[in-house]
Amino acid sequence: MPAGQRGRPDTPARTQLNLGRALPFLVLALTFVADLLTPDRERFDRLLVAAPALAAVTWSVPGTIGIGALAIGARLLLSVIRGEFAAAPELVANLTVIAGVTAAAAWVSHVRTRYDQDLRELTAVAEVVQRVVLRPLPDRLGRYDLHLLYVAAAAKARIGGDFYEAVRIPGAVRIMLGDVQGKGLGAVETASVLLGSFRAAVNDAPDLARLADRLDEGLARYGAWDPDSDAAERFATVVLVELPDGEDTARLLSCGHPAPLLQRGAEVEPVSFTDPSLPVNLAGLADSHHRIEEVPFGPGDRLLLYTDGVSETRDKGGTFYPLELRLRGWAREPDTELPALLHKDLTRYGAGGLDDDVAALLVVYPAGPR
Repeated sequence: MPAGQRGRPDTPARTQLNLGRALPFLVLALTFVADLLTPDRERFDRLLVAAPALAAVTWSVPGTIGIGALAIGARLLLSVIRGEFAAAPELVANLTVIAGVTAAAAWVSHVRTRYDQDLRELTAVAEVVQRVVLRPLPDRLGRYDLHLLYVAAAAKARIGGDFYEAVRIPGAVRIMLGDVQGKGLGAVETASVLLGSFRAAVNDAPDLARLADRLDEGLARYGAWDPDSDAAERFATVVLVELPDGEDTARLLSCGHPAPLLQRGAEVEPVSFTDPSLPVNLAGLADSHHRIEEVPFGPGDRLLLYTDGVSETRDKGGTFYPLELRLRGWAREPDTELPALLHKDLTRYGAGGLDDDVAALLVVYPAGPR
């Protein structure tokens, strides 16, 4: 799982589930007491039927039937306390309704249980796919610490159109972070193709320029193999980073991607790309060329790579998220806390929460000895 995102089950959701499971018993108890404490003309026993109906939402089929049986038992006990005849028409009608609702509730519980099981299986498959396509990053790679924030915009989704990878190769660490145009499964497909191309080329590409070319070539080759796929029709912005061993420097190449932020203490500035390349899969529209920027990157420095899901989050007034300002304010915050801080702040800042995929990778060159 990407760092800083998935963890233990959500406590509020678990609390709601427990309350939902207790609700049928609360209805039974309140209905029984209310019926005993009110005159005969204000009967509440008809509300007992609500207990099995509510049970279908959270209880299994046996549990739902059991709660229905409790409702029938409660109605019979009330009849005994009132001294009703066993064959009284009203009693027979009440018991018939409760039994009918219990049977219907048991069927609803069965359908819900099957749906929940299917959903759990799909979630398990999604987690496997995530581990294959978007593998968890190590906390440390070479002499650098990595801290990731990754959130897919689609409800319940584990993977979106944003993608990342970091690899240790002989003599350097190479990192890619990108964003596919559009959303949905087509964007995920394009992201998986680019990740595969990066992993295939990262070790033997002589520099970042050649690595960027291999990304273009991989997407074009995939389109030729599968002409019906819309993956070849999409483009992606990408930023590539190379951190060479034995040098306090970072080499960067941008294919139409937002400029990473370089932080030294409280000073934050975007990396300047004097001649950024076109996004991947658009290079054929112009002469292909790549310019690699080189910036100092020494002990204590932090480099934040991010997608436009971060920088283009807007508040109710339409103002973009002030990422540089926030990063300055978090200069003294522990590196490990930054992804969680950013996620919380983005969610609070956005007018409608997060409506786009979000990926942010903080690369830290620790100041102390390793």
